[in-house]
Amino acid sequence: MDESSASSRMNHYEKGRHVPDIQTLKKIADELKVPLAYFFCESELSAELSCLIANLSDEEKVKLLNSLKKKQL
Repeated sequence: MDESSASSRMNHYEKGRHVPDIQTLKKIADELKVPLAYFFCESELSAELSCLIANLSDEEKVKLLNSLKKKQL
């Protein structure tokens, strides 16, 4: 994103005048150090969980997934 237009573009996104394409959204997520899924969460709690899960190792993610699956049984 060109720095000279970044502020006005972000303003348009925030006000809902424009919607960033997925590639732009990915760049924003990378800059903010959050997973792309963060932007699609419906609550603050889901967004926080998304960030925490994204920081887990693959092994930790598998353990968490298995633990959650057991609780649903």
